[in-house]
Amino acid sequence: MGKASRTKVEVNRREKIAAQRAAQRRAEQRRRILIASGSIIVVLAVVLTLVIIKLNNKPSASAGSASNGPTGAALTALVDQVTSVPTSVSDAAGDGGSALLSKPTTISGTPLIANGKPEMLYMGAEYCPYCAAERWAMIVALSRFGTFSGLATVHSAARDGAGQAEPYPNTPTWTFVHATYSSPYLTFTPVELETNIPDPSTGLYTTLETPTAAQDALITKYGGSSGAIPFIDFGNKYVLSGASYYPTGFASLGWSQVAADLHNPNSAVAKEVLGTANYITAAICQMTGNQPASACTATVKSLESQI
Repeated sequence: MGKASRTKVEVNRREKIAAQRAAQRRAEQRRRILIASGSIIVVLAVVLTLVIIKLNNKPSASAGSASNGPTGAALTALVDQVTSVPTSVSDAAGDGGSALLSKPTTISGTPLIANGKPEMLYMGAEYCPYCAAERWAMIVALSRFGTFSGLATVHSAARDGAGQAEPYPNTPTWTFVHATYSSPYLTFTPVELETNIPDPSTGLYTTLETPTAAQDALITKYGGSSGAIPFIDFGNKYVLSGASYYPTGFASLGWSQVAADLHNPNSAVAKEVLGTANYITAAICQMTGNQPASACTATVKSLESQI
C-alpha cells in the first residue's frame, strides 16, 4: 500500500474514532440530562406529595379554630352531661333572676318553615364570647326537643386581629359547624359566620360559613342597626339578639366545670345558662304548640307570657 493510501486510511480511521467519540459525548450528555431531569421530577413529585398530604391533613375551618377542649371519651361524657340536664334542675333555675340581660321578644313576620317544621335560625361566630355563652343554653334547650351529633368544643377569641384583647377571652364553648340536629318538632339551622382565629394578612377573623340572602335579610331586619350576634330567630315569632348574659368567669372554669355546674341549680352558671335555656325553651314551645310536654313544663309555660 502506497504512502498516500496509508495516509487516507489513517485519516478515515481517525475521523471514525472522532465521530464515535462525538457520538459517545452526545450520548453521555443526553444521559446526564435525563438523570438531571429525572432528579428534578423526583424532587417535584416529593414536594407535590408533601403538599397534597399537608392539604389533606389540613384541619377544617372549625377544627383549625383554637381549642384545648376535651376529645374522645372525655368529649362524649361532656356532651352527655350538657344534653341531659334534668328537668327538675332546669325548673329550679327558673328565669335566672337578675343574672339575665335579655330574653326573646315578639316579632311578626312570615313563618319560618324548613323541612316541613318550624325553624329556629341561629347566627353567630366562634370568636364571639356572647355567642359562646349562648351556645351552652341553646344546647341544653334544644336537647329537650331532639338530638345533637358532632358537637365539638372551641373557645372564644383571646385577641382580635389588631392584637387587642377581646372581652371575656377564651370563653369555653361549642361550635355547630359540623354538628347535626334531629327533632320531630323543629328544624335547627345554625350559621357560624367566622372562626376565632384572625387572618394574619387582613387582621379579620376568617370566614367560616356564609349566610343565605334570606338569612342575611332576617338579621338585618331584626338584629338591630349593627346586626348583633348571637342572633336567634324562632320561626319569625320571637327573636333574641345580643347577649343573654355575660360569661363572667367562664374561662377560669373550663368546659368540665361549667358542665358540672349545670347540674347544680344554685350555681351562678346554672342561673345564667339554665335561665336562658328556659326562655329559649319557652319560645320553642310556642313554635311547637307546647310539644312535647316533657320540655314544655309548667315552669317553662309560665315564661311564655313574659316573652
